Amino acid sequence: MKNTFFYIAFLLLSVTFSVAQEKKKIIIENSDFVDMNQTEIPGAIVFTGNVRIIHNGVKMFCNKAYHFKDENYVKAFGNVQMNQGDTITMNSRYAEYNGDKEFAFATGDVVLRSPESTLTTDTVYFDKKNQEAFYNTYGTIRNKENTLRSKSGRYYVDQKKYKFTTAVTVTNPESTIKTNNLDYYENSGHAYVFGPSTITSKENVIYTENGFYDTTNDVGKLSKNSKITLDNKIIEGDDLYYDRKKNYSRGINNVKITDTINKVIATGHYAELYRNAATKKDSMILTKRALVKTLVEKDTLYMHGKKIIVSGPQEDRVIRAFNNVRFYKSDMSGKCDSLHSNNKTQLTKMIGKPILWNNENQMTGDIMHLIGNNKTQKLDSLKVLNNAFIIQKESLSKNGYNQIKGQNLYGKFVDSKLKEVDVVKNAEVIYYMYNDANEFIGINKTVCSKINLELEENKINSITFFTKTDSHIYPEKDFPENARKLRGFLWRGDERVLSKDDIFPADEIALDDKIQIEAKKKAVAAEKPMEILPETLEFDDNKKVEEKKTEKKTDSKKKTAPKK
Repeated sequence: MKNTFFYIAFLLLSVTFSVAQEKKKIIIENSDFVDMNQTEIPGAIVFTGNVRIIHNGVKMFCNKAYHFKDENYVKAFGNVQMNQGDTITMNSRYAEYNGDKEFAFATGDVVLRSPESTLTTDTVYFDKKNQEAFYNTYGTIRNKENTLRSKSGRYYVDQKKYKFTTAVTVTNPESTIKTNNLDYYENSGHAYVFGPSTITSKENVIYTENGFYDTTNDVGKLSKNSKITLDNKIIEGDDLYYDRKKNYSRGINNVKITDTINKVIATGHYAELYRNAATKKDSMILTKRALVKTLVEKDTLYMHGKKIIVSGPQEDRVIRAFNNVRFYKSDMSGKCDSLHSNNKTQLTKMIGKPILWNNENQMTGDIMHLIGNNKTQKLDSLKVLNNAFIIQKESLSKNGYNQIKGQNLYGKFVDSKLKEVDVVKNAEVIYYMYNDANEFIGINKTVCSKINLELEENKINSITFFTKTDSHIYPEKDFPENARKLRGFLWRGDERVLSKDDIFPADEIALDDKIQIEAKKKAVAAEKPMEILPETLEFDDNKKVEEKKTEKKTDSKKKTAPKK
């Protein structure tokens, strides 16, 4: 009874195995004529006219077929069509199909169709087991509004993904992508580019060596040596985002925006750029080590703030900076809480504890205005409103300071140097007097309603007092140290911005160091080699090696299996 049970079980397993094997055999379902004599080609049965072939979910149609039954192999000629359900349809003049390996080869005006796209090329290889199709002859793919052309490529049926590796061009009504390595998802229109790549449209040109672009929504996300060129602006950064429809760009880490027309360079670790397509007016927001460099009088003005906003065209450009604003030019530097500058009016407002150093002069007040000249494009005048105070360290005295204070101050610049100053209302002055031989005369202390000063090479050349003047000249030994400083005196020489590097506070420098370290780590990770997928019939040879390894493992398991 026991033996009978095992015998029946063995028969059932044998039948099941035979059925499974039979399903894997190529079946010629229909043909008008059959040549069984093998006179035309030895080892094959020849089928002619309306040939229909089926194998494990694949259907083939052709005018003529050679069926190598023992090898489970078929060659198809004339109007060949291969279908895999509703996922793949392939037409060609000639095709071969291996039933054991489920591998097809098609050549001659090949057209491969999926529900989303159509590939046209000369030769296609189709691996049914792994659901992959690949080609190495120039091919063209049409997907919705996109046309893709490449020298070689691979299609992953399950993922609905194309992988291109040589001379790739993607065109649609809005943009053109050119690269050598691209992954394209046909159902979403998403494109991933690797290596030097350009994305060109009417509005801009994008360059990247690693990026993503949504061809449907015109949205891009870029990294590694990326830049976006928008008319006269070039945006660079470690991580860039661009939305063409919204005219919006964003950059993160090591961002640089170059305005070639206005001669402005903006940098920071976070930036946003907006563009009004109708008015062509741009606006830019910078944070995280924000810096704006502007060409002024053949010199460069460097400006930093926690947040900087630049908007408008050159003739009406407005720059606003907030929180711990600092700026530097070779002959001038300053600090304030916030700053507002209008290129049209040539007015720059320093608001909140402003301080300005012009050569050796330190100027402070509640509000400070710098006024430029539109014709000469040079600094013209200065206004210091409320609590105006000028301090100049006396060069020949160890602890001496020339000082002028009053309610308001009005200054005139010539060639970026303070040439004339008027101090109005409640004016006071202390300054060290010298004769023409540069010999010290004494210390002048004066109180009056108004003071006019003329300066030469940043030194007081002449001084005039107006109305209700109370003036005294003291020998140095007769003028006490505690009387040599006017009320409100505060020398801030240690805060002076002496170079473009001094405009960044300590917390911004620490942030920059952290970001640069992270950027280096990402760069090293990005240099790891990409996975290279086989692109020729060597793929078939690789499969053979893998199959042999699998067979050896199977044989070793059979040998070591315990006997029953």
